[in-house]
Amino acid sequence: MTPEIIDIHPHIISTDTVRYPIAPQHGHRSKWSATRPVTFEQMIAEMDEAGVAKAAIVHSSTTYGADNAYVADSVAQDPKRFTGVYSFDLLAPDALKTFDYWLAHGMGGIRLFTGGATHQSDGSWLVDPATFPVWERCAEIGMTMAVQTTPDGLPMVAELAGRFPTVKIALDHCGRPDIEDGPPYARCAALFELSKYDNVYMKITPRTFDLAQAAPGGADAFFPQLVTVFGADHLAFGSNYPASAGPLKKLIEQGQACFASLSDDERAWVWGRTAKVLYPMLAG
Repeated sequence: MTPEIIDIHPHIISTDTVRYPIAPQHGHRSKWSATRPVTFEQMIAEMDEAGVAKAAIVHSSTTYGADNAYVADSVAQDPKRFTGVYSFDLLAPDALKTFDYWLAHGMGGIRLFTGGATHQSDGSWLVDPATFPVWERCAEIGMTMAVQTTPDGLPMVAELAGRFPTVKIALDHCGRPDIEDGPPYARCAALFELSKYDNVYMKITPRTFDLAQAAPGGADAFFPQLVTVFGADHLAFGSNYPASAGPLKKLIEQGQACFASLSDDERAWVWGRTAKVLYPMLAG
């Protein structure tokens, strides 16, 4: 039986640059968003083709900066199938006001974006006390924080997980693990150490697939190890489409190949059950 698939990391880009102006974070637009954008309508068609039931759409900071309007307007069209994972400036004096605004406009989760292909900061602002009121609000309402960072930022993730133990933290791209040494993946010690925090989850994306397939032992070694370390109920699929070149169906097929050595129950958690824990509004 094919498990229900919920995608917690797709992106959408509008063709309407008047209504949704391009204003990327740090002024550098991501190449993928310019060369292979996918609209909300196209995403729905690709999800239907690939057998993806629901999605938590992640706002593209490298296209729209802190303006989450396109995802918000899209989620509003079908809130039973979609929720939004938004980004905004947690250091701003009015961050809680901004939080409330986006919460009223379909925000099901927050993404803390320390950088990607267009820009990379040291991410030290992640643990700035000025951001803590937003974390406290997330704790109050049960909202998940998605964090994108490099392996250098893992100690900060650990600090936040310990400080806010009731806030679920989903680590983008499985924390970009270094697994070139192969099993037992000694270079992943800091990543695996996060498993002691029950509120830390790993987001498994095609970037993770590629790393696993290229590493010694391949995907059949790495993903069972992840399950052993974190538990399948702490792993969730995210397509990263179209930042990861598709079509979406191809990325799903890559995931099916990567998860082939997992049990049916473990696959069910990774493909969809964990997503419902992270984003309960998609559980209905």
